[in-house]
Amino acid sequence: MLEIGLTGGIGSGKSTVASLLVQRGAVLIDADAIVRELQEPGSPVFEAMVERWGRDIVAGDGTLDRRAVADRVFGDPDELLALNAIVHPAVGDEMTRRRKSLAGTDATVVLDIPLLVESGHEGYGGVVVVDVDPEMAVQRLVEHRGFDEEDVRQRIATQVPRSDRLAKADFVVSNSGSREDLEVEVDRCWAWIDTLERPEPGGEVRHIGSRADRTAG
Repeated sequence: MLEIGLTGGIGSGKSTVASLLVQRGAVLIDADAIVRELQEPGSPVFEAMVERWGRDIVAGDGTLDRRAVADRVFGDPDELLALNAIVHPAVGDEMTRRRKSLAGTDATVVLDIPLLVESGHEGYGGVVVVDVDPEMAVQRLVEHRGFDEEDVRQRIATQVPRSDRLAKADFVVSNSGSREDLEVEVDRCWAWIDTLERPEPGGEVRHIGSRADRTAG
C-alpha cells in the first residue's frame, strides 16, 4: 500500500479534500473520526477522561461534551498533556490496526492527521498539505460553521505556523478559491499521487502516532 499523510490547519478544508480523494479511489483513515469513536460513552478513553475532569464534561445525553473538554485543555499546557496521554496512545494503536488490515494490498491510503507536522513522524509515501489564508479560514468557520471568532483565532494561534506545514509538504492543495477550484486542485493532487513509487507488498507496518490536541473539541 501507498500511504499519504494529509494535514492542514483548522478551517483549511482538509476533511473536504479527504472526501474528494476517497471519491477518486483512496482509502481514508481519519484520526479525528477515530478519536470520536474512542470517546464514545463507556469506552476506556471516555472513562479515563471523566475520571480526570469529572462529570462536567458529560452532556445531558451521556455523550462527551467536547466544548467542555476544549474549555479545560486549550490554553492550559498541563491539561493538554493530560488529554494527549489519555487519547494519543489509543488513537495510534487503532490507526496502526487499520493500516495493518490494508498491508499487502495496492491501496492508496490517506492518513488524515490534523497534527501530522507536530508529531514529527517520517516515512509516508508523500505528505499533502491543504493550505488556506488564515483570515479566510476564520471567515469560513464563523460564517458557515457557527464558530466564535475569538475561539477560532485562539486555536489557530496554538497550531504549528502555516510556514512549518508548507515546509513539510510534498504537495500543496490550495483551498482559497471556489469548490470547483478545489476539485481541480484535488485532481492535480491525485495525478501526482499516481506518479509516486509504491512500496513492495508485505513490508512492515510501522506504528504511526496521532496527537490529539485539536480533536478534543
